[in-house]
Formats: sequence, C-alpha cells, structure tokens
Amino acid sequence: MSSWKQNPYIRLMRLDRPIGNFLLLWPTLWALWVAAGGPPKIDVLIVFVLGVLLMRAAGCVINDYADRDFDGQVERTKHRPLATGEVSAKQALALFAVLGLIAFALVLTQNWLTIQLSFVGMALAAIYPFTKRVTHLPQFVLGAAFGWATPMAFAAQTGELPPITWLMFGITLVWTVAYDTMYAMVDRADDLKAGIKSTAILFGRFDKLAIGLLQLATLVLLFLVGQIQDMNEWFFLSILLAALLAVYQQYLLKDRDRDLCFKAFLNNNHFGAVVFAGLVLGLL
Repeated sequence: MSSWKQNPYIRLMRLDRPIGNFLLLWPTLWALWVAAGGPPKIDVLIVFVLGVLLMRAAGCVINDYADRDFDGQVERTKHRPLATGEVSAKQALALFAVLGLIAFALVLTQNWLTIQLSFVGMALAAIYPFTKRVTHLPQFVLGAAFGWATPMAFAAQTGELPPITWLMFGITLVWTVAYDTMYAMVDRADDLKAGIKSTAILFGRFDKLAIGLLQLATLVLLFLVGQIQDMNEWFFLSILLAALLAVYQQYLLKDRDRDLCFKAFLNNNHFGAVVFAGLVLGLL
C-alpha cells in the first residue's frame, strides 16, 4: 500500500476506496443531465462533482464516528482508524465539520433554493449512521441521503423542482437500498453479534428476492424517465444492459458468499455508468 493510503485521515475519508464516490456521483450526474436536457451548466457540474467528493468523505467520517464502538467487532471494519485509535473522536468530528463547511461554501455559489435544500442533505448525511441502532431500515435513510443530490441538482440547474425530480429521487432511493443491502449481507453475521440493524437482517432469507424487486423497480422507473423525456433508443438499450448487470449481481448473490456479495455490490459502479452513458446518448 502506498504511503498516502496508509494515512489514517485518508482512510477515514475513504479516499483510498473511491467506489463510494462513484455510487454517489452517478445518480447526481443522472439528475444534472435530465434537469438540463443534456449537458448541464459547467459551473453547476463542477460544484456538484466537488460536492459529491466532499460529502462522501464527510459521510464516511461521521459514519465511523458513530460506529467507533462497534467497528472493532466486525471483521471488515476492525482496522478503521477510529476503531484502532489512530484518530480520536474529537479529531474525527473536527474533520467532519471542516468538510461540511467547505461543501457548504460551494453551495453558497448556487441559488437560494439549492442552499435551502442543502440543509436537508447535510442532516440526512449526519443522521444516517445513527439509524443503525434504532431501525432495520438504515439503507433507506442512506438512499434518501444519496438521492437528495437530485432535488439539489434540479434546483441548481433550473431554479425549480418539477415532478420528474421526485421520480429521479425515487430511482436513486431504491437503487441505493438494493446495493447497500448487498453490502450489508457481507457483514450480516458480525452485525447480528454487535447489535447493528440492516435491511439484510430484516429481509432474512428473502434478501435476494427483496434486492431483485428493488432492482426491478429501479429499471421500471428509469424506463418511465425515458418515456417522459422522449429519449432515443440508446437510453433504452442502456436499461437493457443495466438489467443484464442486475441479473449478474443476482448470480453473484446466489450462495450469499461474503466475497461474492461484496463483488455484487462493487458491480453497481458499472450499473450506474451504463445508465449515465445511456442518458448522455439518449438526450442527444
């Protein structure tokens, strides 16, 4: 591992593991392209790409702060900087505050509606990690946090929130719950021992079916967006390719093997990229 990746603050922000950046970036780009009916304003695009990087890092920091007493009990997370004591709780909170302030400074370059919506986004990001203690549905809160970039994108690009905004928000919500349930399947045995709740635990033996239904809902809602926006055949071809990726993910999940569940989770990066490519071509 290179020296910069060994830095505990780099690891705390997950800058050494960019998959989360992409999973948050893809639906943000979907929303920007749909809102603009094509390429968005360049200043808006830059602000939102930087905002994704900052808020994903902030989300990881506050997540590890919330889980600092549990991560040591979970195989996948026992080496995180807060769990090992490389970073203190106070240092983590200070880093979260700095990242949040920089992200908010970026938002201040946008219109008033976008600024107002940003407070909800920050609240969702801060609340999510603590929901694992009180509900088996933290993945839905994460989906709402990731999806909140959608109304912000529409607000920044158009100055309003047309009905399709909430359809796009719903797509990100159900897609996030699907792939984060795959992620939760990796830790299910450890989470049960530690008392952490998740949709993987809630769905139990119906986990693969639930994920399949969420994947189907994602694809159907994307199809509706294509119809409403009168997109060309390239977009509908991308939905077909995304459906094949969803089938492949189900294949990986079939035996609930931890490593293959994680591989299925990672494959959602390709799902998001295929949909984005379809949107770009479909709106030409």
